[in-house]
Amino acid sequence: MTEIEITDVTAACGTSLVGEPLSEGAAEELAHTMKALADPTRLRLLSMVAASTGGEACVCDLTEPVGLSQPTVSHHLKVLTEAGFLSRTKRGTWAYYALVPGALDRISRALGAA
Repeated sequence: MTEIEITDVTAACGTSLVGEPLSEGAAEELAHTMKALADPTRLRLLSMVAASTGGEACVCDLTEPVGLSQPTVSHHLKVLTEAGFLSRTKRGTWAYYALVPGALDRISRALGAA
C-alpha cells in the first residue's frame, strides 16, 4: 500500500479572513486551495468520496457517475489531493481516495464561518 503525502493547508487556512489581513504567502496558499474547489466536477467528486461507504472510493467507481474518462477523473482527484482535501492509497492498479479529516473545517475557519 502506497500513501501519497498530503499538502497541509493549516498554515493557509489557520487564520480567518475576518480576523486579520492575510499575508501574501497565506493568500496565495488559500487561493490555491480554494481554486481546487472552484470546479463543479471536483465538488461532485469530493462529495461522492465523502459520502462513500467506508469513507473511501475507488477511481474506478467515480468515472461513470460524472461521465468523464478515467484519466480526467484521476486528474481532478489529483488536484483535490494536492490541495489537501483527499488522501490517496494505491491498491493493485487502482487508487482509492478518502476525505482528509478536518480539511473542510479548515476552509470554513479561514472564511470566518467557524
